[in-house]
Amino acid sequence: MNKIRSRLRYLILALPLLLTGCLEVDQFPGWLHGEYAGKEDQRHFQARFHGDRLAWSAAIQNRAMQQNEYNRANP
Repeated sequence: MNKIRSRLRYLILALPLLLTGCLEVDQFPGWLHGEYAGKEDQRHFQARFHGDRLAWSAAIQNRAMQQNEYNRANP
C-alpha cells in the first residue's frame, strides 16, 4: 500500500511536467502573416488636400520656411 501511494505521489508530481508540451501556443501576432483586419490609413495629402500631393508639399515647405529663424529674423 505504501509503494502504491509513493508511485501515485510521483505520478501526480510528474503530471504537470508531462502536460507542459501540450500547451504550445502560437507566439507571433496575426499581422506578421498578413492577417490584419483594420482599415487602411489615408495619407496626409489624401485626407486634407483632396489627393493633391503638390499642394500638400507646398504647405509643408511653407511651414518649414515660417519656422526657420534665419528667414524670420532678416527682413
